[in-house]
Amino acid sequence: MRIETYGHEIEVTPALRDYVETKLKRLERHFDQPFEVRTQLCTRKPDYVAEATVSLAGRTLHADAGAQTMYAAIDILADKLDRLLVKHKEKKTDVQRGTRMEAVG
Repeated sequence: MRIETYGHEIEVTPALRDYVETKLKRLERHFDQPFEVRTQLCTRKPDYVAEATVSLAGRTLHADAGAQTMYAAIDILADKLDRLLVKHKEKKTDVQRGTRMEAVG
């Protein structure tokens, strides 16, 4: 997994970069193949915003989160990305197995 972190009108300090990498490392457990995460940190007064785009094989997922501190925004973003990847993995597994739920009605 490759994590790329940059700031929009904010300086990305080594501490912020390390925090992002630490939090997003847990996403690796969902997929064996390599994927890329591009994370953008910015401010939108009065909140701090963290956005991320995950590039998987043939798929792109996006999430964003805002909070009072940058560290809280990164925490929320990591949780959202985790849920997105789990949902994507479940959909992929259902389609491969052919067990897609049919609407009854």
